[in-house]
Amino acid sequence: MSESSTSAKGFDDLVEANKRYAETEFSTGGFDGIAHAGVAIVTCMDSRIDPLRLVGLEPGDAKIFRNPGGRVTPNALEALVLGVHLLGVERILIVPHTRCAMASNTEQELRAKISESSGQDASWQGFHVVTDQRAALGADVAAVRSHPLIPDSVAVGGFLYDVDSGLLDQLF
Repeated sequence: MSESSTSAKGFDDLVEANKRYAETEFSTGGFDGIAHAGVAIVTCMDSRIDPLRLVGLEPGDAKIFRNPGGRVTPNALEALVLGVHLLGVERILIVPHTRCAMASNTEQELRAKISESSGQDASWQGFHVVTDQRAALGADVAAVRSHPLIPDSVAVGGFLYDVDSGLLDQLF
């Protein structure tokens, strides 16, 4: 593949790491895409979270949906419905975490930080902060449990992941 004037720059180290991975570690070629452990996890994009390993799973075992705050958004619900009906999902974990930026800043604080960082007005951008993590988690669990396309046979749990201890606390 030749580099064009529209190619993104600055990824050489990651492309080289990918080549090493493909040569030495990659093991899911030909995988069917089914969640082999029957699990889906909705969690935050925070890099301190390793969603598979924190529950003892491996690549191929679960479907993972990540977003800021680990919220059950319309896109997350879409992914869960697909996972349940097409990809073998039988258990859904919703996993926000401690010390989350989405739960420790106000909408105004995040807009100010982004405005300062970008040099542009970010007052129009929504960041969907969480003012009460426990209440938000309860609402998210209820949204999944009551979704008409997710049957009652699917187990849905709400957990808080502690980024300092590595432990899950099941709240719902």
